[in-house]
Amino acid sequence: MPKFLSNVGRTSRSARGLEAPLLLALIVAAAPLVFAETAAEKPSVDVRRVGAHIGCQCGCNDTVATCAMLECSFSKPAKEKIAKLQAAGMTDKTIIDQFVAEFGPIVYRGNPSFYGWLVPYLLILPGLALIGWFLRRYYKPRPIAVTGPAPDDSTLAKYHDRIERDLAHLE
Repeated sequence: MPKFLSNVGRTSRSARGLEAPLLLALIVAAAPLVFAETAAEKPSVDVRRVGAHIGCQCGCNDTVATCAMLECSFSKPAKEKIAKLQAAGMTDKTIIDQFVAEFGPIVYRGNPSFYGWLVPYLLILPGLALIGWFLRRYYKPRPIAVTGPAPDDSTLAKYHDRIERDLAHLE
């Protein structure tokens, strides 16, 4: 065997002791790259505040702040754009106006009005009334139907005597 092939697959003793620390150092160095999050993946409170006024255009009927679609083609870039514009010092109103100018008025979502907060609570009352009406109508105790004339006491006495005789034979 040639001399240059005699050490193939073998590591020196000094190199064996460095494998574990080098691997650990590589893992520690790569961890920030693996767990790094962009503005779209972990939006700040400010990005969510502005994103709550911009409707997502992926078809989910949510806002940019609440769109839960993975890798959404609209909300992810929009969150990143909002973060960049906020970092540049733009106000919330200016950012929203820029999105409205770019995508049209359909993208704007205003704050809920007084009725938007009031209507869900007012609908609880008719819902509870409907449940009460349903329970009263379909869960009334029904009288037991009588199928024939009540047996007279002589018939019952005959059966009672028969039961007593059978019980006496058991003892």
